[in-house]
Amino acid sequence: MTTDTAQQAQHGLTEHSHGAGAPDHGGSAFDTVASFDVADHVVPRGREEEWRFTPMARLRGLHDDAPLDGHDYEVSVDAAAPVVVETVESTDPRRGSSGYVPNDRPSARAWAEADKVLAITIPADAVVEQPTIVRLRGLSAEKAAAGHVVITAERFSQSVVVLEHEGSAAFADNVEIVTHDGARLTLVSLQDWADDAIHLSHHHVSVGRDSVVKHVVVSFGGDLVRTSVTLDYAAPGGDAELLGLYFADAGQHLEKRLFVDHNQPNCRSNVLYKGALQGAKAHAVWIGNVLIRPAAEGISTYELNRNLVLTDGARADSVPNLEIETGEIEGAGHASATGRFDDEQLFYLMARGISADEARRLVVRGFFTELINKIGVPEIAERLTATVERELALGEGLPAASTTH
Repeated sequence: MTTDTAQQAQHGLTEHSHGAGAPDHGGSAFDTVASFDVADHVVPRGREEEWRFTPMARLRGLHDDAPLDGHDYEVSVDAAAPVVVETVESTDPRRGSSGYVPNDRPSARAWAEADKVLAITIPADAVVEQPTIVRLRGLSAEKAAAGHVVITAERFSQSVVVLEHEGSAAFADNVEIVTHDGARLTLVSLQDWADDAIHLSHHHVSVGRDSVVKHVVVSFGGDLVRTSVTLDYAAPGGDAELLGLYFADAGQHLEKRLFVDHNQPNCRSNVLYKGALQGAKAHAVWIGNVLIRPAAEGISTYELNRNLVLTDGARADSVPNLEIETGEIEGAGHASATGRFDDEQLFYLMARGISADEARRLVVRGFFTELINKIGVPEIAERLTATVERELALGEGLPAASTTH
């Protein structure tokens, strides 16, 4: 039995063709094909529900059959003891330890083509004050590449891991996050690519018993960045907070897709994503899916997405979805809002001698400050604030979004 086939068997899947072995969600609308075999995932054409917002022509074949054998990137790691960072073979048993099975073609392709795995392990009972920083710098977008990262927080450990992406690249990757009993982990994925970069990424989080996970996605750069996050619970008592911040400029496509699978009792999840958009054809997409299974009694979940459209010509699509299969829960809800500048806020500031550009900056700073504070990583908070300021400077001189419809 191959490693991938063994993992399929472990998680209740079998080798199959076109969905025969997909996980059983009890007839959920969130059912997808799950398979390590690339051939089991049809090539998406943009008409599928999961791809209808994505500009397929800009993917450079990452979703189809473009080779993923490029290695035009550099990786550096800054980690304090006792964190263990290793580059291991793709056959290492830590790959797949989150229980994830690829649920779309780019993820399956990245799984098949990544020949090495970056494994980060926080030992049991370790309290690591310094964030572990992994920097991936792309050197060229000419040849596409695949990557795989596994982050394991062993029982009762406490740590922060930051994945930074910059430079030029065409990159597809999988990131697995596994927390064991009582662990506390914050994972920040910061995507500040060059303007020509394409990044298709899938993160899967497995939350252990009484574990606390904070998962953060921050997207500024890149031509097209699509990040999918799936999360489930390995045992009762898990607590997950999923946060996201994005700022789309002219022509950029930033897409965030989440699926929180409440499959254990007495767990919690909270989702908060905020984005700003400016410039012609700036496009942000947020899809938030939450499934509460029959076994997930006593859970609490809430998801919220807010978008601030700064100029005409920008577009935000926001779709929250909630499916409840048991009534024995503490609470569940979702909300989504997309709007322009509040004229009353701007008038209030400008009436006190503040220029129009500075008033806009103050409103956007306030919009993002709550989220930056929630991330709770001082080492990157200042950087995020500075990057938001940089983005706002790029938009100076652009006409503000009309408040009329």
